[in-house]
Amino acid sequence: SGDALVDRQVFSTDVLDQVVPNLQFANNAPLAGNNASSAVFIRGIGHTDPTSTVDPGVSLYVDDVYIGSAVGGTMALRDVGSIQVLRGPQGTLFGRNTIGGAVIITSRDPGDEFGGTLRVGTGADSLIDAFAALDVPLAATLKTRTSVAMRKQDGYVTRPDGTDLGDADTLMAATRWVWKPGERFTGVFALDYSRSDENGSPLVFAAINEAATFPRVASLDAGCPGLTDGAVPPPGMPDQPSVPMIDDPRCANDFQGGGPYANNGSLPLYSTTRSVGGSLNLSFDLSDTWTLKSISAFRQLDWTGARDADNTPLTILHTEYEVEGDQLSQELQLTFETESTVGVLGLYYFEQTSDDIATVDLNPPPPGVQRDSDNNKVDNDSWAAFTQWTYRFSDRYALTAGGRYTEDRKGSYPDQFDYSNPAIKQVPVQWYEDTFTSFTPSASFAIQWNEDAMTYLSCSEGFKGGGWNSHFNAVLTAEQQAALQRFDQEEAETMEIGAKFDFGRSVRLNAAVFSSDYTNMQLTYRGPAPAGVAPFITNAGKTSIDGAELEMNWLPTDAWRVDASVGYLDATIDSLTNIPLAVLPPGLATGNFLPYAPEWQVHLGLGYEGQLGGLTVAPRLDASLQTSTYFDATNTVEIAQLEDVTTVNASVRISQGSGSPWNVVVGLNNATDELYPIAGNSSLTTGSGYAEVAYARPREWFLNFQYEF
Repeated sequence: SGDALVDRQVFSTDVLDQVVPNLQFANNAPLAGNNASSAVFIRGIGHTDPTSTVDPGVSLYVDDVYIGSAVGGTMALRDVGSIQVLRGPQGTLFGRNTIGGAVIITSRDPGDEFGGTLRVGTGADSLIDAFAALDVPLAATLKTRTSVAMRKQDGYVTRPDGTDLGDADTLMAATRWVWKPGERFTGVFALDYSRSDENGSPLVFAAINEAATFPRVASLDAGCPGLTDGAVPPPGMPDQPSVPMIDDPRCANDFQGGGPYANNGSLPLYSTTRSVGGSLNLSFDLSDTWTLKSISAFRQLDWTGARDADNTPLTILHTEYEVEGDQLSQELQLTFETESTVGVLGLYYFEQTSDDIATVDLNPPPPGVQRDSDNNKVDNDSWAAFTQWTYRFSDRYALTAGGRYTEDRKGSYPDQFDYSNPAIKQVPVQWYEDTFTSFTPSASFAIQWNEDAMTYLSCSEGFKGGGWNSHFNAVLTAEQQAALQRFDQEEAETMEIGAKFDFGRSVRLNAAVFSSDYTNMQLTYRGPAPAGVAPFITNAGKTSIDGAELEMNWLPTDAWRVDASVGYLDATIDSLTNIPLAVLPPGLATGNFLPYAPEWQVHLGLGYEGQLGGLTVAPRLDASLQTSTYFDATNTVEIAQLEDVTTVNASVRISQGSGSPWNVVVGLNNATDELYPIAGNSSLTTGSGYAEVAYARPREWFLNFQYEF
């Protein structure tokens, strides 16, 4: 619930993985260079590429509306009524791109009386945090709620020019209107706006391949001692010299590393996001058993991001993104409900357009910077028909079955060239279109043993649509284009056994064991391929993902609360097939761990509420353990979290007791000041030869004051 999020001081989507087992929510998808870009994984399934041509593997829904872009997925949780994390494929009710699962955010409804909430806060790194929400009932049948929030905080990674990365500068506003003129009709109109204007992701230097082409040439151009004119043979020739390992800023070597909180890059960085969206949710009770629901929505998202991928003063690989996109969706649901039967029939339509401009600066031979433009227009649309029915044979047994047919059309119009000769295109400039279809069924059987115990067996399928790669830095032959430009859809099938127990009024225990067959995996490919140094997607893998989850809530007394969860994953690549042109990137092998799939995640939360001098004092401690985690399919150790990490968040809430209009919360995030990576990106095996990593923010204190009226 929203109140539970406030108790745990969870105010952003990227913190959810500290309390939800087998969820990984990173806010620094490296390719974008944008602070709001997200890489979300559930049970080992997700995706790291945030650009418009690649769909996310875990879907984010806000008030029943699908958010089609990974950029913008990292958002502040300001006025939330509840959050659901649905783990495993959700292809029947939610459709495409829920192959890993779905995160569903529901806004807080307007109150029946005039009132609101004010919250202001401060903290480490010059934090300024403010939130205000106001309930205004305009009539007996019309209620409104409007909220505004802002957050500013200095970054924690610094550059020689004084720029700080990983900073926050966001503003959000939302309004929600609920109209209920009678018992049979409800209309909800919602509108939201957000903007951010920040310096960029907190990525830093991790490593460089001193023998790779671009670092050598950049070092030669800069005058690195030990490299002389003509000393670098063409790629592929023997006896290529490496950049000497000397501490000189003109040399692209591992001496360029400045540590976890320092970045020596030279490209001016920026990260901006502008988002506006609206939805109209109409519900008609046609009879006592039938209800018709319509969900209409639009969203516009413009974002930019600049990234100095090598994180050195040299021009080895720089990227700048400018993206303008919008989406439109319409869903119709006809639901049926009696004492024994619940069912839904639905139709869904979605369309998305985007104009992407990516400018890439490289330094390959001959000496001098190569400037590429990877422009791409995206035009996607999708429609689906679905149904799901639950029949209760008795108070004890229930059977659920459903299915969804989805048809995705993906369109790409690339205009990609080298600025030195714009007339020569890397692929022919034209519309490339293809259609991907899938039928995704699901079924479950549940036994309600008594009012405190139930068990279930379920099977479900999901898929993520295919598409078109849009990033090439070399002219492709017809054979290379046929092998590399298009990628196919991926699919997952999951079997799950679970149980839910209530032991009296003090203990709730949920358990699940699952096995997923994950096929035709879309892997991000970086290797000695003919496509240049840019990453692209290919279907290259298959794996079986086995795991388990255990969650417990325990109230040993009226004063104490214990929350605990354990997530286990066995997610390694079983086989690799269909590698384009038989080029296998070094390090990609069977047995590798999937990205963002730690073997263990453990959370323990302890809360207490007591009286002290007429005040209610409620301390809370949350500890989270995550075992070693890799951030790419090649399991690059230079960017991985190789050690187990335990983080601790602690807070104390002070108020005048139950129903108090005010409270003060003071606390520490990352109280033990753990140093650990949270995202990474590696191109060590390509001509650019770089690796970059982002670390978590160090220990920070905060102080919040909240008043309700």
